[in-house]
Amino acid sequence: MADDALDGAFLGQFRTSFDAMAADLAAVLADLGMTDYRPRFSAVIRVVSADGPSTIRHITRRTGTTHSAGSQTVSDMAARGLVELRTGSDARQRLVHLTRRAQRLRPVLDAEWTATSAAVRELGGELSAPLDVIARELAEALARRSFHDRIAAHLPGSER
Repeated sequence: MADDALDGAFLGQFRTSFDAMAADLAAVLADLGMTDYRPRFSAVIRVVSADGPSTIRHITRRTGTTHSAGSQTVSDMAARGLVELRTGSDARQRLVHLTRRAQRLRPVLDAEWTATSAAVRELGGELSAPLDVIARELAEALARRSFHDRIAAHLPGSER
């Protein structure tokens, strides 16, 4: 069967490629002297820099991540002295503020962000479509219909 050609390998290839890119980005950050820094921190720093003190909900909406992941990231950043959580105008609201340490990292992070963006564009030039377009289209397609539902629709006896 033609479908057997996929052999499930594409999921492994996708994950391996993503993991390699993430590891390489972490290695670049380490090369820049940021050994206790995680690549996922940069998006939070960029949002709070651009928008000012922000709720985790605001940050996760802007970064396209789950509230749980955003909360864990902010917690990790606070433990490393990169952000502080302060009470907002509503006592139930907690706002993420950048610390001086995070602000001092901005020039290095901005240079890394620019270099990473250039590398993504370069890599996209070697693909059938730009990498950012593929990622956005994939996220949009899965938001319209989950991978679970797509698989289930092709199972024997499915009425989906």
